[in-house]
Amino acid sequence: LVCADTATRVSSVLSRDVKQFGKQHMFDGSEETCWNSDQGTCQWVTLDFPRPVKVSQLHIQFQGGFSSRLCTLEGCRAGEELVKRSTLYPQDVHAMQISFATSPAGFQVEEMVLDKLKITFEDSMDFFGRIVVYHLGVLGER
Repeated sequence: LVCADTATRVSSVLSRDVKQFGKQHMFDGSEETCWNSDQGTCQWVTLDFPRPVKVSQLHIQFQGGFSSRLCTLEGCRAGEELVKRSTLYPQDVHAMQISFATSPAGFQVEEMVLDKLKITFEDSMDFFGRIVVYHLGVLGER
């Protein structure tokens, strides 16, 4: 569902080095590049879709040791306030993690129709609060 018209924002970028660690690297399909946040608690990513979407899956690949033990998903329709939709408990691994609306407890995303999605990484494995994401994918229907 993430396309060229999807507006993306992140809480921070390591040393403000957008070229090397910017948000665009979560969506470029390369295993060599990543978004690397700066230090601090509660890093986040927002996605503003160009039209309403029905989200049914979330794919995320962290760098082991720089993942989040707790992720909160918030979403809303255009002109509305963000509302908490799901809580995810990803593993601290480098492998791709996929959540389905029907997945077992732990990494499950509630199926939702929205224009904006915010993913908050609330509990980083890193002592300094940094988050490293190699891939972020949102699947569903337009």
